[in-house]
Amino acid sequence: MTALVIVGHGTRSAEGVAQFAALVERVRTRAGATVGDVEGGFIELSRPPLTDAVGALAGRGHRALVALPLVLTAAGHGKGDIPAALAREQQRHPGLRYAYGRPLGPHPLLHTALQERIDAALAGAERADTWVALIGRGSTDPDANAEVAKVARLLWEGRGYAGVEPGFISLAEPSVPAVLDRLRRLGARRIVVAPYFLFAGVLPDRIRAQSREYAAAHPGLDLRVADLIGDCDALAELVLERHAEAVRGDIRMNCDTCAYRVSMPGFVDKVGRPQTPHDHPDDPVGGQKHQHQHQHPEPVLRPGAVAIVGGGPGPADLITVRGRALLAAADVVVVDRLAPQDLLAGLRPGVQVVDAAKSPRGPSVGQDAINTTLVRHARAGRRVVRLKGGDPYVFGRGHEEVLACAAAGVPVTVVPGVTSAVAAAALAGVPVTHRGTAHEFTVVSGHLPPGHPDSLVDWAALGQARGTLVVLMGVETISAVAVALIAHGRAPDTPALVVQDAGHPGQRSLPARLDEIAVVAARAGVGPPAVFVVGPVAAFAAEPVLATSGQ
Repeated sequence: MTALVIVGHGTRSAEGVAQFAALVERVRTRAGATVGDVEGGFIELSRPPLTDAVGALAGRGHRALVALPLVLTAAGHGKGDIPAALAREQQRHPGLRYAYGRPLGPHPLLHTALQERIDAALAGAERADTWVALIGRGSTDPDANAEVAKVARLLWEGRGYAGVEPGFISLAEPSVPAVLDRLRRLGARRIVVAPYFLFAGVLPDRIRAQSREYAAAHPGLDLRVADLIGDCDALAELVLERHAEAVRGDIRMNCDTCAYRVSMPGFVDKVGRPQTPHDHPDDPVGGQKHQHQHQHPEPVLRPGAVAIVGGGPGPADLITVRGRALLAAADVVVVDRLAPQDLLAGLRPGVQVVDAAKSPRGPSVGQDAINTTLVRHARAGRRVVRLKGGDPYVFGRGHEEVLACAAAGVPVTVVPGVTSAVAAAALAGVPVTHRGTAHEFTVVSGHLPPGHPDSLVDWAALGQARGTLVVLMGVETISAVAVALIAHGRAPDTPALVVQDAGHPGQRSLPARLDEIAVVAARAGVGPPAVFVVGPVAAFAAEPVLATSGQ
């Protein structure tokens, strides 16, 4: 008889891990003499790892297994990650063979289980007056999202609900609030949110939280959330049915619209793309590699994800290697005015470039609109790079975009960039620190002048400081900044420097005294982007281009 290894993705939820273990035991009990042996393991996040489960079966003499992915739809985990991890187990155990089972859904047993959970939430209320929002995980694989829509339709057929609409908690649209809005506009007064999930985890918790928030904002709506499918006899019976199919070689997996095998609009790069095995943290062979990958992630941007990339102070060749690699893989680039524009010429054909310019006192794209753009494109399964000038976390509002992506369930990463706060001075021959001259440097925003009620800068303390002060976004406020610094203790003859268009062919470096820097900048017609450096190190400016005399 062929043994069975049940493969889960993994979860950070202790309750979800316990439910998985309970199902494995339930399957083992119900299998009786029909299955040679049963074990279960995860490819990441949770114990036991898959390698322990396979190792236990191999240690008991099994060389032929059925590997069943415990997933509801065939997406990246089922189509790529789990087979890649199993290939590694075959290398670990020479002679090991396995038949790969198909995903669990769609299946009448699951539809009946969903109906039971919905009816339990209704507690006797009429189905005919009830709309159902079936919420799936969401995927960058359009075929998997289509399967959720298919389940929604099958759940509606013949059960008497007013209607069933699909939605997703991550990576796909419509979102939970969006599908609830749709049902409410269709006239729904009672809605049951039915999570299309097996076990507890972060995403089911998010479904409940978003449903509660929506209900609180719409007090006239009767909104209920059904339980998860969970460990139950129906699920165990379905696992055993999938095992029997695999033993017979009858898996009937649909590949007509699989983005891993068929070129689909927006997903052409998935076809034939190699998969990387998951290394479970507790895997004695792969654990160190797994930890290393998390500490130093590969420069790979997955479909449906966002990378916030710092492009550096201006020249295209000052971007990091990782930032350039992510740009090379991007489907959409949302670009700032101060980002290195020459990088756009090297993008792949067909890459969509979205202008997110924020010109001082000029045309501007609001931050909310930028956040929405990032999330919308990522949820459509695209690789999105948000290209910024300098470093995204130095007055770049990068973390606002990270938070917006995280709130929408969109994977997001940050790639630091060379900040003009240091680079502009360096490109003008000035170090922001120097032994015996400056042991500290402070970077402040000059966007708001001293005395402005919204300013968070302690100008009095900076007036007393002895180190280097770098002022960004200070072209229009440098006069007030200089006055405040002198009033609080900085000497009027403190060396100062303004660097305009750092790193570009038109770069200008203009030295002056602190009490004269505003006049020098104004007479020279200095405009953004410009960086002001105040402190003894400014005297190191290599080539004074403009003096105050004779102007």
